[in-house]
Amino acid sequence: QVQLVESGGGLVQPGGSLRLSCAASGSMFSRYTMAWHRQAPGKQREWVASISGGSGTIYADTVKGRFTISRDNAKNTVYLQMSSLEPGDAAVYYCRMIVSSIQTYWGQGTQVTVSS
Repeated sequence: QVQLVESGGGLVQPGGSLRLSCAASGSMFSRYTMAWHRQAPGKQREWVASISGGSGTIYADTVKGRFTISRDNAKNTVYLQMSSLEPGDAAVYYCRMIVSSIQTYWGQGTQVTVSS
């Protein structure tokens, strides 16, 4: 069973930066695509960014140029560096490991609040 633990959320002012981390258990981390999703109150969960095992990255248009996803396979950790944060970025951010089309794991989420 894979466990994903997010950290790094908090309160940040508009225009500020924050780095989220997601630590994964298990020995197969480097093989799988990792993703970040977010869910704001009253809204559906939405995909934010993904990074493949080979470190290829893709981003949602809403965060492209402001967020950077990366991974450290030696630490079994994926990161989301968020810059130029806007109030619309406020949400609970979830880490996801995609093992296959029918097998996926989620973290418990970390809260990001963007407010002055």
